[in-house]
Amino acid sequence: MGSSPPFSIANNNMCRLPLFIAEKETPGEDGFQERDAMDQEVFIARQEQDLAARIPGVLQQRKDLGLEGLVHGLDSVIISTEPGRLELSAEELLWYTGLTLEAHFEDDSFTTLVLGTKGSASFLLRARKKGENPFDAVNSAQKTRNLPNTRLETFVFRTTGLERYVEIQTERGIRFMTTDITDYPHFRFIQTMPSRYTGNSLGFIEWTGEKGGYAPHDAVQLPHSPKKPDLPHLANIHGLDHAATRVKAIERNDAIIEFMELTTYSFDFAVFVRSLNSITSVARLSSDDFAMVFTSGIAPFRENTDPGPTEMFIRNYGTRVHHIAFQTDRVEDTYNALKKDGLEFLVALVGSEKEGLKQTFSLPSPHTMLVNEYIHRYQGFDGFFTKSNVEMLTRVTGKQ
Repeated sequence: MGSSPPFSIANNNMCRLPLFIAEKETPGEDGFQERDAMDQEVFIARQEQDLAARIPGVLQQRKDLGLEGLVHGLDSVIISTEPGRLELSAEELLWYTGLTLEAHFEDDSFTTLVLGTKGSASFLLRARKKGENPFDAVNSAQKTRNLPNTRLETFVFRTTGLERYVEIQTERGIRFMTTDITDYPHFRFIQTMPSRYTGNSLGFIEWTGEKGGYAPHDAVQLPHSPKKPDLPHLANIHGLDHAATRVKAIERNDAIIEFMELTTYSFDFAVFVRSLNSITSVARLSSDDFAMVFTSGIAPFRENTDPGPTEMFIRNYGTRVHHIAFQTDRVEDTYNALKKDGLEFLVALVGSEKEGLKQTFSLPSPHTMLVNEYIHRYQGFDGFFTKSNVEMLTRVTGKQ
């Protein structure tokens, strides 16, 4: 646990209590000097004291306002691409994941492809046809300017009592993209403005008809293309396990609290990797649901120092989703088959059956800028990550 205080918070969904798991400092590793290590410890203590103080109030506020039970698990994610890269983005996911094409349509504002697989959130890939992009302000980082419309924009959560939810959050001062809930043939929908901390929007959907029918009233159905390749190893790749958003060190707590205030997720734990100036924080609804991960620096970015891969990523790409993780069986065979089919990786498989899980990261997609993670937890493993895997995966992202 290092020298940081072992703060604990009991949350209303989890039995696990540790607020964080801390790596021991390796003196001099990656250029961190003694003063930087001291700064880290001060920053860690302040961060965890602040988070520990704020979380109980959020949980109580959700109960007091009547928000508990209104928001459920993840329904879908919306990934925006450049118009010329939309089908290429879909083709890439069809080749390298278990997702299949379920719908292809266009309306007045977007061209959309819907991908899905059993037991997973759906993937809505879309390209804007006209109108202002509300994500412009968060898409202007140094290495994203050539793809100004490209990012995983929105996490959409299932809701019941959507009108009541919007009423409560509006009274709290939450800004939505539309004044009112929008009605579609099979669902009702609204989404927040992009977060100042993550750049992500959260959407809320209430199904009124056929689930999975995402097309609006004026949609024109398009041919089902591109086609799914007939590759047997793709059956080993299943649903969306988690997604990781990179946020600034000084805004990590605000990002976690904001997400908790808008959903019924609870903070579970964090892994500190001091040698890389990085924190991986996990929020969960239950052990069986999609998890939201926030990766941040421990100490903020400073000129003329080695900030570590997390803060440097934000410097280059802005705050955004870094990777999407897919549950994977027969992970060694699947990894080798994906490599044979042309998928390139940032790192070989890390972890082991003895440790309880194996993971790997692909290179970022040239079409979505997202990294694919493939993760397998072996039977009997009751955790989410291991400290050693987090450190190795964090380290290789410095190659981006």
